[in-house]
Amino acid sequence: MSFALIEQPQTQPDLAAVTAAAKALMRGPLADPGLSRVVVTTLGDTCGDLFFGAVVARLMIAERLDVEVGYASPISTPATHRYRLKTGPAGRTIAETAAAQSLTLIRDDAAMVLVGRARHLGVDGAPLYGEGIVDDERLFDGEVGAVEIEVAPDFRDVRGRVARRLPGGWRNGRAVQTGGPAIIVEREGIAATRPVKRSTFYKHHEPWKLIRG
Repeated sequence: MSFALIEQPQTQPDLAAVTAAAKALMRGPLADPGLSRVVVTTLGDTCGDLFFGAVVARLMIAERLDVEVGYASPISTPATHRYRLKTGPAGRTIAETAAAQSLTLIRDDAAMVLVGRARHLGVDGAPLYGEGIVDDERLFDGEVGAVEIEVAPDFRDVRGRVARRLPGGWRNGRAVQTGGPAIIVEREGIAATRPVKRSTFYKHHEPWKLIRG
């Protein structure tokens, strides 16, 4: 049984750079069949949640979701808020020593893991045009500002809604999907550079093990 500390490096705030950094740093730990725990430390910048999710994605792709994962962020983020994780030195101690909990893993069709928030947007600030569904229930059909996607508060589902100022409007399910001529996927606050015609966030068939204390 072994433990690996994965420290977020300085990278450009884009999906490709963060994913490449996580892949490179995880190559050594994943070569160890005895790996039992990974603790991810971040810089407290806008890429922290994205880097954490990218590390978990590497475990998913390698079929090593048996490995326990801790998140040591110096600041509060959407992911630490969602999973009610402590931050700073206390969070680091918990990530290294506390017990893990088996939770539903939310991923997308690009093999990225969602740990906080995502959005489906139009191109260059334009409205989003297309159709959105949560399971078999229509979320929208036509033009909207954006679609917001999160891990559900009970950690069992993914949830989505049309972006709005007022609270509420969430619909929970196994999958949130948007299709249209041009969709920009924003993961953990970082938008992709190229549009896609379809994007789906859904429940992975295996859970992951998050250290929550």
